[in-house]
Amino acid sequence: MSENTAAEFAEEDGLAVVRLHRPALDRQAKEELLAALRRAAASRTARAVLLLGSDKAFCVGQDLAEHARALAEDREGALETVREHYNPIVLALEDIGVPVVVGIGGAAVGAGLGLALAGDVRVAARRARFGTAFTGIGLASDSGLAARLVRCLGQARAMELMLLGTVFGAERALDLGLVTEVVDDDAWAERAEEVARELAAGPTAAYVAAKRQVRSAAVGGRGLPELLEEEAGDQVRLGATDDHVGAVEAFTAKRRPVFRGR
Repeated sequence: MSENTAAEFAEEDGLAVVRLHRPALDRQAKEELLAALRRAAASRTARAVLLLGSDKAFCVGQDLAEHARALAEDREGALETVREHYNPIVLALEDIGVPVVVGIGGAAVGAGLGLALAGDVRVAARRARFGTAFTGIGLASDSGLAARLVRCLGQARAMELMLLGTVFGAERALDLGLVTEVVDDDAWAERAEEVARELAAGPTAAYVAAKRQVRSAAVGGRGLPELLEEEAGDQVRLGATDDHVGAVEAFTAKRRPVFRGR
């Protein structure tokens, strides 16, 4: 890896890893992060994705030094980066059908919190800090943050976090359900990888269907008959997979199933 690399992609043994090296997102970091996430989404062999930041921070959103220069040059056009960069990054994350594990070693604020919540499972270091941050600089939210907070917490709690902009720690994030697990500061990356590898060794087709079902239910707008039909169709399709047949055989034989992702 070049010392100038802002984000990178790697894949091995069914696990795709996207690593962000710059917590504050300048243009290069946004472009490289988008490219890495698109590679993860397009992979035909990845059975899980691991998204990591650094020890100091997962992501703190926009590089404000770069943003200050953009405002000085073109006040009306400075925030077009939301459409040009942030929206595509969030959509690339959304396009990843397999489980996405997010490792949070430090701060996840602003757009960084939005990106973390776009994952499926979040492992945080005890030192991690979270916050919406946007109103503190006279903005609302981007990167899908408001919508994800409402889905995770409900309107009242989302409104509190958005308007007050309170920074809170990992334990409160765990209590709120914004992270899945809190671990010691020296173990967050190892634990996040361990969870991601467990998922990469699991029944991939079932995970993809389960993830889609949860998303469908969270978005709303579909009636129970439609959701039931989606579930029925998935079960018929998944019931014919080697993973399902093998798992049932393993259960009856009282042995641990081995999933091949097919």
